[in-house]
Amino acid sequence: MKRESAGRRPSASERKTTNVNVARILLPAPETMSPEQRAVFDAVVSGPRGALIGPLRAALHNPELAGRWQQLGEILRYHTTLPARLSELAIIVTARRWNSELEWVVHSNAARKAGLPETVIEAINAARPPEFEDRQDAEIYAFARELQMYGHVSEETYAPVRERWQERGVVELTAVIGYYTMVSMTLNAHRIPLPDDMRSDLLVREGEEIHLSTLPAGE
Repeated sequence: MKRESAGRRPSASERKTTNVNVARILLPAPETMSPEQRAVFDAVVSGPRGALIGPLRAALHNPELAGRWQQLGEILRYHTTLPARLSELAIIVTARRWNSELEWVVHSNAARKAGLPETVIEAINAARPPEFEDRQDAEIYAFARELQMYGHVSEETYAPVRERWQERGVVELTAVIGYYTMVSMTLNAHRIPLPDDMRSDLLVREGEEIHLSTLPAGE
């Protein structure tokens, strides 16, 4: 008897079909939220994000989780010693690795606004080796790439980041990468859709099985 493969990976066409407008779980709307959910919602929309989209829509099923999640995310996105350009670079490397469309759309735009060159953003999107003119960008890319690809960071990659940003900075960078990996997993697992006014430009080849993207070394 043929055994059903519960772990079969969905094809890109399957994912595209089921991920356009419908999530796998109910996403609470403001008018249906409990008081606890509404308190988290109000905290998010009144903060620097200005809107509640993405993984927090799922996390609201546990308001305590959502509250702590949004606080951690706010710290890591807006209140580290790393410049926004570098944090956003690490985030889009993570989004590309996990093929996370919403994360890519939000943070590629943020990276662009923070001054990351368009050529770098385009290369990461296409999974091509990015060419860096700024040494700081190259160091952050190498760190994020190794941690995403191998789960470890070599000493030759770790040392320049620690030297430039000190121990606090290298701890913050690692936390940013870990946090946005959780974001990617949440978006992908529950198929959280993009808001109606967003369009994804993340390159995913039609017909390929969903898999983690390979991140080439920078140049």
